Amino acid sequence: MVGRLFAASYLVLAAAGPPGGVAAQAARPVVYVVPIEGMIDLGLAPFLARTISEAQQAGAAAVLLDINTFGGRVDAAVAMRDTLLNAPLRTIAFVNPRAISAGALIALATDTMVIASGGTIGAAMPVVGGGGVSKAADEKSVSYLRKEFGATAERRSRPPEFAEAMVDVDVEIAGVVAKGKLLTLTMSEALEHKVAELRADTLEGALEAAGLRDADVRRASQSWAETLVRFLTHPIVASILMTVGLLGILVEIRTPGFALPGMVGLLSLALVFWGHWIVRLAGWEELLLVAAGVILLGLEVFVVPGFGAAGIAGIAALVAGLGMALVGAGSTFSVVIGALGRVAASILLALAGGFVLLRLMPRLPFGRRLVLGAEMPAEQGYASAPEADRLRLGRTGTALSPLRPAGVAEIDGARVDVVSEGGFIEAGAVIEVSRVDGNRIVVRERHAMPERSRTE
Repeated sequence: MVGRLFAASYLVLAAAGPPGGVAAQAARPVVYVVPIEGMIDLGLAPFLARTISEAQQAGAAAVLLDINTFGGRVDAAVAMRDTLLNAPLRTIAFVNPRAISAGALIALATDTMVIASGGTIGAAMPVVGGGGVSKAADEKSVSYLRKEFGATAERRSRPPEFAEAMVDVDVEIAGVVAKGKLLTLTMSEALEHKVAELRADTLEGALEAAGLRDADVRRASQSWAETLVRFLTHPIVASILMTVGLLGILVEIRTPGFALPGMVGLLSLALVFWGHWIVRLAGWEELLLVAAGVILLGLEVFVVPGFGAAGIAGIAALVAGLGMALVGAGSTFSVVIGALGRVAASILLALAGGFVLLRLMPRLPFGRRLVLGAEMPAEQGYASAPEADRLRLGRTGTALSPLRPAGVAEIDGARVDVVSEGGFIEAGAVIEVSRVDGNRIVVRERHAMPERSRTE
């Protein structure tokens, strides 16, 4: 009994702790640190938004962005800029050692900017890359991004003309940057012209300079889902997935049955759309277009096979939905053109790949299950064509059922099992026996001859 009382007393004292311990711990500020390194991509935007939300729920004093980047996607930087401007708690940028291009916009959007010795910020003119050569974007894109930078700096009480000079070479600032030159500021210049407020060389020094000495630092890290989203939204990965998706659907339409090609194609397109949905590029409009495309292709495969209007409309809807999903708010004209170019390249690659794959499929082990072989050699047990079948060579008849590719036709008044040369033939079409392979009668559709040819 005494032992139990002693144990209970110990637990109460341990919970109470030393006098003033709770108050001392509560007085220590909490700061979340977000690394902004490498390329600015679409996956960083939801990562930053989640970290700010978690910091607010934890009662943090601030969120610090540890920035070291040469830039990246403009639309991703604009999304992060909007998140920072609307953040419910203090935000700090630690430029260590550089915030170039898109990174400069992110740094300008924070409440407090700390820059390290040897640090630089600026050089944010949008460019268009192609063939290994980069050139300035169109005037509309430059004008938009210039005002985006200026408005961001103005919101944070920083000189907007300096921010605009980072984007547009036509902005001239006497004694700082001449017309025709792009502005990039060193540490001393950024402090002198009040683009940055504080100086520090380490993270601890940046926190101390910002008035957060001895803060409880919590380093944010990406979840596996955010890492996966960053991978899926990478331009190269997204283009490959789109190509595989369209290729799988084309092969499935050409060899109906919803086998492996169709499943792989739909899964690839779903991964592309899901990744861009998470980063808020894809919305309901894109979802409806993609859903309509899948439904139309399903109708083409299962209801009205033959790759007609439904198939073409389905692919067009898929391409439109995916193309819209690749661009978001803040995208410059050059970004839109680049996204459309990637979609067009994926279509061309899928068409070329589909042509090659369908030609090679009869020779592949798994392809023989999907496509009827054209050869039936005698050494494998196939007999030569019966005399009655060989007499039908060159004769015409009518398809009694759809040929896709096998079906039934009427030739010389007799019902005969036939196989088309590969294309779909509708019931009622006039067919002609093109060859006889063993016990298989191969036919092709016979189109009406022009009037002039019949009269000559």
